[in-house]
Amino acid sequence: MSLRRIFETDPNAKPKPRFTNDFVGRFRSGMSINNRPVSLANWRVTTDDPDTADALAELMGGRPEEWETSGTDGMQVLTDKDSVEIVVDGSKAIRSRMILWGRQGPIHECDGVEFLSPEEEKGKPCGCPALLVDRKAAAKTGRGPAPSVEVAFRLAEDQELGRFRFVSSSWELVKVLHEVEDALDRVNGPALCRLSLELVEFVTKDGKPVSFRKPVIKVIKAFDDAIADAPHTDYSLTKWGQGEEAPF
Repeated sequence: MSLRRIFETDPNAKPKPRFTNDFVGRFRSGMSINNRPVSLANWRVTTDDPDTADALAELMGGRPEEWETSGTDGMQVLTDKDSVEIVVDGSKAIRSRMILWGRQGPIHECDGVEFLSPEEEKGKPCGCPALLVDRKAAAKTGRGPAPSVEVAFRLAEDQELGRFRFVSSSWELVKVLHEVEDALDRVNGPALCRLSLELVEFVTKDGKPVSFRKPVIKVIKAFDDAIADAPHTDYSLTKWGQGEEAPF
């Protein structure tokens, strides 16, 4: 199970979890510097395979290097790219849920309306606020769960590398996730998509400038159709449907 259309009470996302763990690497939008989280302008990819790291550096720039981690993906590539074309095998390749983490694991896991775990609570109302603004406030203060969106994909330029994943807690992504899933369902098969880090800048009412990067998934077309395109096609110019930009 996963998040319902985020949320049925304040409408949004409808996730479908069908994941396995055979990933060769993970795309990340940030890193820790001096024990402080820092967002990045370009993709950072971690892996446990030196050959995969070398291939990523060749495709996306940067150079393989070791980094300190308690996980197995002890190599990273700080790429030169803020956008990459990927192949997503339908909406089943996306899993989303709401999680509040404790020291030893999740202490609250739900789909936005009902508990997903523990087993004895599964299917019962989770008690999360109805409105999105209240959910965000609860998550910010550590009293409520935050989004967890996982996307499995292959790189369009080199599918033989294997499957990668991207994990995001972005509320901006969650708000449009149902549109991405609907577009993948319309393709009804492997889809060529663009995974990017989009710069957002604005000024608050009190005059404070704010800027951040949000992850964006744009569905371009069926991958079988993309195979017939000219090499090095610039898909940033691709239009969706009847000459209009895709709404995600």
